[in-house]
Amino acid sequence: MASSSPGFRLWRTAFLTLRDETLTSPPASALLTLLRRLFFSETHDALTVAAVSLPTSEVTSDITLLVELASTTTQCDDAVEHLMQIIHLIHDVCCRVRLELNSFSWTVMLNFLELTMENVIGSANKKSNLSSTFRLKAMAEILEILRLIIKVYGRNCLLSETNHLTRLLIFIISSLHSELLSLHNENDAWYTTDNGSAKPKCSRLRETEIMALSLLGDALSKIGASMSESLWNAVVEVLRKLMDFLASKNVIVSGIMSRFYTSLFHCLHLILSDPKGSLSAHVAGFVTTLQLFLTYGLPSRSSSASTAVESKNNGINSAYQTSENLESWKSERVPYRPPHLRRREGNNMCLPSAESASDSESSRLSLFSSDSEHSDNDATPLDGDCYRSSKARLAAILCIQDLCIAEPKSITSLWTLLLPENDVLQPRKHQQTLMSCLLFDPIMKIRITSSSTLAAMLDGHSVIFLQLAEHRESIKCGSFTALSSSLGQILMQLHTGVLYLIKRESHDGLLVSLFKVLILLLSATPYARMPEDLLPNTIFSVHDWIKSDLDFKSEHIGLLATAVSCLGAALSKSPPSPHVLKKLDEDISRGAVSQHGMSAPFLLIELAELGIHPAITFESLQALKAISHNYPSIMTGFWGQISAIAYGLLHSPVTPDFSRCNAGSWKEYSGKTSSPTSERCIAAAMKVIDECLRAASGFKGADDLLEFRLLDIQLMSNTTREKRVASAPSYELDISNSPNKYLTDYSSAVKQWSEVIQKHLPLALCHGAPVVRVAAFNCFAGLTSSVFSMLNDDMQEAIISSAVSAALGDEVPSIKSAACRAIGVLASFSRIVYNGCLLNKLIRAAEFNTHDSTVSVRITASWALANICDSLRYRAIELQLELSTDDTGGFEALSLIVETALQLTKDGDKIKSNAVRALGHISRFLSFNCYSTPNEVIMTPNESYRAAKNLEFSTTNCCKENSSPVFTSNGSSSAKFGDPRWLERMVQAFLSCVTTGNVKVQWNVCHALSNLFLNNTLRLHDMHW
Repeated sequence: MASSSPGFRLWRTAFLTLRDETLTSPPASALLTLLRRLFFSETHDALTVAAVSLPTSEVTSDITLLVELASTTTQCDDAVEHLMQIIHLIHDVCCRVRLELNSFSWTVMLNFLELTMENVIGSANKKSNLSSTFRLKAMAEILEILRLIIKVYGRNCLLSETNHLTRLLIFIISSLHSELLSLHNENDAWYTTDNGSAKPKCSRLRETEIMALSLLGDALSKIGASMSESLWNAVVEVLRKLMDFLASKNVIVSGIMSRFYTSLFHCLHLILSDPKGSLSAHVAGFVTTLQLFLTYGLPSRSSSASTAVESKNNGINSAYQTSENLESWKSERVPYRPPHLRRREGNNMCLPSAESASDSESSRLSLFSSDSEHSDNDATPLDGDCYRSSKARLAAILCIQDLCIAEPKSITSLWTLLLPENDVLQPRKHQQTLMSCLLFDPIMKIRITSSSTLAAMLDGHSVIFLQLAEHRESIKCGSFTALSSSLGQILMQLHTGVLYLIKRESHDGLLVSLFKVLILLLSATPYARMPEDLLPNTIFSVHDWIKSDLDFKSEHIGLLATAVSCLGAALSKSPPSPHVLKKLDEDISRGAVSQHGMSAPFLLIELAELGIHPAITFESLQALKAISHNYPSIMTGFWGQISAIAYGLLHSPVTPDFSRCNAGSWKEYSGKTSSPTSERCIAAAMKVIDECLRAASGFKGADDLLEFRLLDIQLMSNTTREKRVASAPSYELDISNSPNKYLTDYSSAVKQWSEVIQKHLPLALCHGAPVVRVAAFNCFAGLTSSVFSMLNDDMQEAIISSAVSAALGDEVPSIKSAACRAIGVLASFSRIVYNGCLLNKLIRAAEFNTHDSTVSVRITASWALANICDSLRYRAIELQLELSTDDTGGFEALSLIVETALQLTKDGDKIKSNAVRALGHISRFLSFNCYSTPNEVIMTPNESYRAAKNLEFSTTNCCKENSSPVFTSNGSSSAKFGDPRWLERMVQAFLSCVTTGNVKVQWNVCHALSNLFLNNTLRLHDMHW
């Protein structure tokens, strides 16, 4: 029986004696003597065997007591040898018994191991005379103890206990690194023997480091976002030491080193992905080291012939330069095999030759490795990767991606290290860049990760940074290359490599990632400073891919939608390119014989008409909107198709919003005459209609009113500058024979507006989706006075009534905001300003919305109010028309405007800016030397708010031309009365706004004061202020 076992009795005798002897709390020296007597090395094997037979709880209790007592002896000078024996005993017991640790025993164990490391084993300890081999063995056993007890108790660890474990592991890793440094200083040939095999001592050291880093990675994963800044800094510092050492030595390709690099980079990834402090001081050091591993483990390409050939299908500036061994490094396609079949048939798979690993070794490894780390499209994941070096490459790229996200500004100084400046398609052994990984790495997962890292580099801060880039034919000035030239060359190489892969790649996941990179690249590249054919070639490369994908009927909806989105991003690039316009026009003029088969507008219209999937329809309409905005002359011949698409979508049943990443098949949607659509698609169609209407109407971002502020500045500076408005189409790029070059005939615009008012707007303005109604009201904001005056009275009334009714009756803030913007545009039209009833409606609708609780509504309402005041000023001053004294309603409206604007000067800066502008326009023409008549009625804003709620808006005779005019000729008696109290309150509002408002408010205050001082009725010398 176990009770009669000598080891059993030896165990209990030793621990009973230990308990009895320590009841009196002996000093450390006496306790050390007792431990030496009870647990001498000859009894270790017997004690270990006995522990297996004893109850687990008893073994755990005895080990905890031993550890607790041994911790008090770590300060003794002669405790080194015996403490190592206790470590060895605990290690052997833990290997055989699953200790049932609790929080107390866990803490006691970690404290003992930490004290042992600090006072005995640590290489920095001067009292320790242990050899390097002995210290390494002890640290390996400590790590094994930690691994075993974590396996049992790790899930129950509190955050504080995990933090304690992390600090202990940091100290162990630092000590192991010190051992490595001392070993390196002893002998320069520190890793390999003469025959190239690893030295046993170095192998043991690396294995121990791998275990420590693995445990550290698990601990960091468990702590996660709860990590303190001090602990985070400690981990960063120790990892920085390891990384700096790697950068100073040659990278070694072996199984042990691959696992070491992977474990190290995994820990670094966990730290960089959630930074708790600044990494700017470490970015350069980390990137310099990580860059060495971008091609780690790949065989040298120098032995392969590298004959450059021209690619005749596509090019940027000139034909792409490729090489024979580029294709050999791209992943080869094989029929799909499930993982279980791949394992069985691993020995029979046909592997490409010219790889470093032998067939027998690859076959042996394939029996014990998982296929999950490689893509299904990687034909031979183990070929040439017998050391699993691909894991290290992947981990290094992930760390670079983390640095790009955490320190985007710091990483920009290292772009020349991570990205190529020339010959991107030529594989070079020593050109280790992210593009070389993307182009030549045989592992698909690494190529996709490289692509996402490129996207991280191009996102955010780089958009500003890359505006410095420019392309020069001669970039060298002696030995110096300007930063702008280097960035220009990098952008050229990125375009070349990405477009080359898009043309030739067949992996859907990589293609999606490439299109996302290209979208960011389009956003960041200053094409005006680059070769003129760079943007056109990019557009037509994406166009050709979409066309070929349609021909092959690809079933990947998400991929096709991303490609169309990329085409839209290229077409919407601002400022528009005249070279793109020229090529689009030439492509359309060729028609069916075009070299691209189908022009971009035709292709996008076809995609929108097919109804393949809501995602593709939406992206196609977005791209058509971009063409209509940037190149309006191109879309003049496509109005019929655009109108039909929008009308069809307005009649289609609406489904819940779609996911742009939906990868479903499009075949189920083809052939349906009325397929379900999305609200976003309908809104996008109305936005295309809006852009086409603006182009046909000659909309330039301003209404009929002259912009006197801009005009005055230009006259004073003796220069004239065209004002570029983002909401206006780009007419300046129209080719010489375009009908929109000098647009004076608005008959086509009237025809299009009439069609939209009769067919589209009745459906869109009553649509159940707010986003569709907003897009419909935004169409009114692009209307011009010339076109509006040519519409018949019924259509004019329909436009005004729709805008006013929505501003007063709709409950959705975005719709009320769009309606107010339409009112602000309509208020500038002469046909409306001359009509007292219509003008009164617009004033009260705008004033009503200045009380809205939503800021966005108050901003547009105040903007509309300021535009109305600008119209009043223009008509009163420039056309010499005055308010009629017989029109009491006109004076009430004017009083209402002044009171409302004064109240709005106490709102936010954007609203305050519009209010000051409104007051400035009014102060220009008010007669402040005339007092109000006894019959004057001044309506307060609150009263007008209630009145507007009850106002009926229907088509009546008051809205016709024969209604009472708001303005009369100069011969009539003047009604431009100005309450003297208004003048004082205006000046006080101006002074308050100029001290509390932002720069725009201050500018408007100055302009308002200039208008006030231009008032001929104002006698400054009579004013007490």
